[in-house]
Amino acid sequence: MRITKGIAASPGVSIAPAFLFIDDSADIPQYHITTADIPAELDRFHEASLLAKREIEALRDRAKLEAGEEQASIFDAHLMMLEDPEVLDQIERSLNENLFNVESAILSFETEMVDKLSSSPDPLIQERVSDVHDVIRRILGHLLKKERISLADLETEVILVAKDLLPSDMVGMSRSMIKGIVTESGGRTSHAAILARAFEIPAVLGVGPNFVEQVKPGQSIYVDGDKGVVAIDPDEIFIQREKAARVARIQREKENRELRSIPAQTKDGTRISLVANIEMPDEVANVIEYGAEGIGLFRSEFLFLGGHVPGEEEQYKAYSKVVQAMEGKPVTIRTLDIGGDKVLPELGAMGEKNPLLGWRAIRFCLEKTELFKTQLRAILRASIHGKIKIMFPMISTIDELIRAQGLLAEAKWECKAHGYEIDPNIETGIMIEVPSAAICADVLARSCDFFSIGTNDLSQYTLAVDRGNQKVAYLNEPYSLAVLRLIRMTIGYGEHAHIGVSLCGEMAADPASAVLLVGMGLRSLSMSASAIPAVKRAIMSVTIEQATALAHQALSMNNSAQVSALLASKLSL
Repeated sequence: MRITKGIAASPGVSIAPAFLFIDDSADIPQYHITTADIPAELDRFHEASLLAKREIEALRDRAKLEAGEEQASIFDAHLMMLEDPEVLDQIERSLNENLFNVESAILSFETEMVDKLSSSPDPLIQERVSDVHDVIRRILGHLLKKERISLADLETEVILVAKDLLPSDMVGMSRSMIKGIVTESGGRTSHAAILARAFEIPAVLGVGPNFVEQVKPGQSIYVDGDKGVVAIDPDEIFIQREKAARVARIQREKENRELRSIPAQTKDGTRISLVANIEMPDEVANVIEYGAEGIGLFRSEFLFLGGHVPGEEEQYKAYSKVVQAMEGKPVTIRTLDIGGDKVLPELGAMGEKNPLLGWRAIRFCLEKTELFKTQLRAILRASIHGKIKIMFPMISTIDELIRAQGLLAEAKWECKAHGYEIDPNIETGIMIEVPSAAICADVLARSCDFFSIGTNDLSQYTLAVDRGNQKVAYLNEPYSLAVLRLIRMTIGYGEHAHIGVSLCGEMAADPASAVLLVGMGLRSLSMSASAIPAVKRAIMSVTIEQATALAHQALSMNNSAQVSALLASKLSL
């Protein structure tokens, strides 16, 4: 038995055989051909491409049936790649110039594409790399008559082991067969982690390099997503612990169901609104299951993944589906937040030297005004089906907010001009994600209805720490005094302006942090739906006076470690 520690990214305990999600390109044969062989090689390529197309179409239809339009659109991007005439031109040119077999030509094309797309460290550029790998592997599989099993094709329960997992991997996989996830890289705030929590799959990320090489296919793997522990070939002690954990989890789920209808409030009756973060419409079932009082963050980026740019009607249907399912409970939709670590080349958002400080989120939307207004019109139209709020991401200046509000006013006029009914009193708010927004929150409060503090980005911008960089991850302290002070400053400005203030970063999902945030003045917290029961219990265990005193003491500490120790000593969670 070998035990490895990583980052506890998604709670739960599981044990199952390992499925290695790795690249097998090293097994591809390469040999010389003659000019006379080129037509036959091209015929082989066409036949393999046609078989790959049929396979991808079947996967797309399956994804649409089992998951929805958003997931199916990933496979649409794969089909677009297959049908791109430039691909055939490059393959034919390679055959003529190099006189190597078509498999070799395909590998050369893949290398060229990957080099172009991997020039930036952004995760969604890497997602494009994953798309290229996926399509190429399908074609090569048919050329070599090799059976290929994708994550969507899994038929047995497994622990997924990989170097990294991107959003497209997570969306396309067979969730019922994935009992746990282990990756060499990634952290608690990565998109893989966020999706793992949304899908309630135990996950340990960031276990370090070369872990995949230590695991054999089918080898028994134990994953403890609560403690960040992974065991290869677990012994009987681990197996018994897994059984006990399952029993405890069943009991906890029963208690969660009983807790669902009980409001979140402190011992002395202060009500705290606990709402959920979601990525896609099909997560609404979890939101309802865990008793969320609404959706505090509906990330809309997944509508745009896979090379697909959704139109107004498609977006309207997606937003309406969520709003109607929530039956009058508020749904806060964040407008498109791409750029930075979410780069979409098909929208013109390519890699930059400093992407996290560049053309992203509201900055992108204020340039791509038609794309932005299309989304705003779709949201406005969906607002007649329930309670919708619109939230602009990464606002850093009042000028950006005023411009965004101006485009929203245009979108409202356009909806009315087309005869669409909209909510005339729809609320608009902003994400507080950069220090400038927190410092100038008193000015920003005059032009919006609410704030939502995004601690994931606020932390990395305040501390100058890339949250996806393992070398500096130790600097991203959970209770940084600088971040805590910016949070308190934002709350104070919101209270003074009489506007709502919520928090939708990962801090909200931690029970001890939630008590601290309530003590700092927050009355609304947004988190992964599965985190709500534990946070609710924590809030119900203290009075508002105790939470306030705890926050006051925490803000007087000298460093993050002292704050962490204080919470551990004062809270029995």
